[in-house]
Amino acid sequence: MSAASRGPDAVAVRVTRVRAAAEPLPLPAYETAAAAGMDLRADVDAPVTLEPGARVLIPTGLAVEIPVGFEGQVRPRSGLALRHGVTVLNAPGTIDADYRGEVQVLLVNLGADPFSVARGDRVAQLVIAPVARAIWQEAGALADTSRGGGGFGHTGR
Repeated sequence: MSAASRGPDAVAVRVTRVRAAAEPLPLPAYETAAAAGMDLRADVDAPVTLEPGARVLIPTGLAVEIPVGFEGQVRPRSGLALRHGVTVLNAPGTIDADYRGEVQVLLVNLGADPFSVARGDRVAQLVIAPVARAIWQEAGALADTSRGGGGFGHTGR
């Protein structure tokens, strides 16, 4: 992707491969000019089968250095969820700016059939997003709103 197509908000993320391979997997990349996420690929030595109801940690073979003020969000791939019932269990998984270990994807098979993950399969998406830091301000009362304390489904929509 050219520098011009990266956009004004592009942020540099350093990446290293944690294992040597005769044929390295492609680095995550945006598949279209307006895509928010980049596909993460499975870096497994042999296919891994996920039985229905099972969960497994899939390595990507990558470690990242996300700049302070940003996070990596590991999100499901919609096609895997729709076609196979396979999703990211802790979606979105968070990669903090100070984490330097291997990025891994916690997949779960919610489908009815076993699902196989092979080397190079696209298993999740990675979104790099800004992080706002909260400063707690304890108060005796909170401002009123039309919703108030109404919880799940309260708005009726």
